[in-house]
Amino acid sequence: MAKRMRRFLFVSLALCFSALASAAATLNSIMESGTVRIGYISDQAPFSIRQPGAEPVGYAIDLCRKIADEIEHQIPQLKREFVEVTLAGGFDAVENEDIDLLCGSITVNLKRREIVDFSQPIFLTGASALLRKDSPSYLQALFLNGPAVHAVSERVATNVIGMRANTTTAGTLREALAIQESKTKLADFNTHEDGLKALEDHRIDAYIADQVLLINLAKRARDPSSLEVGDRLITHEPYAIALRRNDADFRLLADRALTDFYLSEDFLPLLETYFGSEAPMLHTQIIMQHVP
Repeated sequence: MAKRMRRFLFVSLALCFSALASAAATLNSIMESGTVRIGYISDQAPFSIRQPGAEPVGYAIDLCRKIADEIEHQIPQLKREFVEVTLAGGFDAVENEDIDLLCGSITVNLKRREIVDFSQPIFLTGASALLRKDSPSYLQALFLNGPAVHAVSERVATNVIGMRANTTTAGTLREALAIQESKTKLADFNTHEDGLKALEDHRIDAYIADQVLLINLAKRARDPSSLEVGDRLITHEPYAIALRRNDADFRLLADRALTDFYLSEDFLPLLETYFGSEAPMLHTQIIMQHVP
C-alpha cells in the first residue's frame, strides 16, 4: 500500500510539473527563437488578407501585431513571422506549436476550445446569406427584413445553399437540417471566392457566411448590384485570437495588449479603416465585451 501511495504521489507531481512547464511554453519558445509566429487565413477580408510579395493585412492582423508589440517589451528585437494556414489546419497548428497566434475571423466555440484557447473577443457578428436579387422568395423572406421587392425566381430546381467547409456556420446548418425533413441541399466550398462564383453562376441559390465577410465578398462580385446581403442573423459569432491551451500567462499578455489598445485613441480609427460607418457601433460592442 505504501509503495502504491508513493507511486501515486510521484505521478501526481510529474503531472503537476508537466502542466507548469506547458504554461510557460509559448513565451519560452518565442524567447528561444526570437520570433513570434503569427498564423493567418488568407481569404477572410477584412480580417486577414494575403498580399503577394508582402506581409498580410487586415483588422485581426493589426491586433495580432499589437500582441507582438507587447511581447517585444519582454523580448527586445522580436521578429514577426507570418504563416499562412487553412481554416481546418489552423487550430492544429496552434496545438502542435507550429504557430503562436491564429488570426482571422475565428469564431469561439466549445468544440474549438477543446483544442486551443482564445483571447478576449475582438469582434462580434453572426451568419447571414448572400443572395442574388432573383433568388427564390423563401430565401429572401428568411434573410431579409423587408418584403421582396425584386424580380424573384420561384424556380427552386437547384435548392442548394453554399457555405465554406469546416466553419461553425456549416456545422450549425447541418445540425438544423438533420432534425427536420428538408429538400434543401448544402454545398461545401474551399474558399469564399469559390462560393461567390457558384452564386453568380446560378449553381447555388444563396451563400451563407458571417455577415461582415459577406459584405466584403459582395464588393468583389462581377456585378455587386445584382447581389444583396441578408440583414437577419441566424447565429451569434464572437471572434477572438486563438492561442495555445494551458498557458494562462500568455493569454493574460494577449488580453492586456488588446485591452490597452481598445482603450486607446487609436482603436476607433482602426475600426473606421476596415468597417467604415459601422465603426462607432462596433466600438461600443467591443468595449462592452473587453476584459477590464
